[in-house]
Amino acid sequence: MRNYVAILLLTLPFVINAETAEEKGLAIIIEADKRDTGWGDSTADLKMILRNAQGQESKREIHHKELEVKGDGDKSLNIFNSPRDVKGTAFLSFTHATKADDQWLYLPALKRIKRISSSNKSGPFMGSEFAYEDISSQEVKKYSYKWIKDEELDGKDTFVIERYPEYKHSGYKRTIVWIDKEIYMIVKTEYYDRKNALLKTLTLHDYKQYLNQYWRPNRLEMVNHLTKKDTTLLWSNYQFKTGLTDRNFDKNTLKRAR
Repeated sequence: MRNYVAILLLTLPFVINAETAEEKGLAIIIEADKRDTGWGDSTADLKMILRNAQGQESKREIHHKELEVKGDGDKSLNIFNSPRDVKGTAFLSFTHATKADDQWLYLPALKRIKRISSSNKSGPFMGSEFAYEDISSQEVKKYSYKWIKDEELDGKDTFVIERYPEYKHSGYKRTIVWIDKEIYMIVKTEYYDRKNALLKTLTLHDYKQYLNQYWRPNRLEMVNHLTKKDTTLLWSNYQFKTGLTDRNFDKNTLKRAR
């Protein structure tokens, strides 16, 4: 009995300090967020490639702007440059940590700004397999977390974490993310619908580091397992700390966005 008590006393500090799966998941996400803080603002170009179930493609070119917001979610502006039928379309998003995101879409053919309803965040973004909620910044407080396991994925050591949306009107019951242990960036996400069936899978490829700190992917692949459609996003020309301010993300300037 004495030996048992001695062993218990020796191991007690480790028992007390042991993390729950929820605590470990949150700690990993907080560290990932910490590493990607301080970039200020950025711009980039991207090509969106839409494929239907038969493999037929359509392409779009977009200019992306983003502003980091302290104490809240980031602001982003996407301006479509081609093809002609969507040229001039602009999408503005104000992400929030704990309340519904504010999102607007300018449609040049109608010459009007359409507000995206908070109940429509699960709708497809410009015909792609990305939903409106997929393209808003992933603030820590938007989800609750649970670490599932560590796993090797495509030669990378990753944390596998389950996320449950804490905001209303999500199209997902949960998502599972794979986070690269070396760079603390997401390399894969599985999206489960409200019935808890696997709906979509996103993979992120070809990460590159900027300003000796911030990692960004050059290619994203979103596959919809239900429709058999997929969307590729090819990113290029990343620029950081370009001098963007709140004035560049005013919804009243959407019609003049360039």
